[in-house]
Amino acid sequence: MSAININKDNFSQEVLNSEKPVLVDFWASWCGPCQKVLPLVDEIARERNDIKVCKVNVDEQKDLAMKFRILSIPTLAVFKNGELVSRSTGAKPKEEILEMI
Repeated sequence: MSAININKDNFSQEVLNSEKPVLVDFWASWCGPCQKVLPLVDEIARERNDIKVCKVNVDEQKDLAMKFRILSIPTLAVFKNGELVSRSTGAKPKEEILEMI
């Protein structure tokens, strides 16, 4: 499965109401470190059926970025049962991303 693009209209359904843990990548197209993380996030989405992987473009979804106080990108966040349980800022190797889940 590929990563799901998230916006304010589908955030609750896809992230907060998900039965699976959700990895959310807050990113922007102009961000160099984000471009390094995006292929890893997409790879995780294809490999792992036990989690949901989502992406939020902070330039297009400013309200979501503000709601979760995204001050630096990339920010990776993990939600379980509708709650934010972990978050990390900056480019990370795939192994570190998976350890967050």
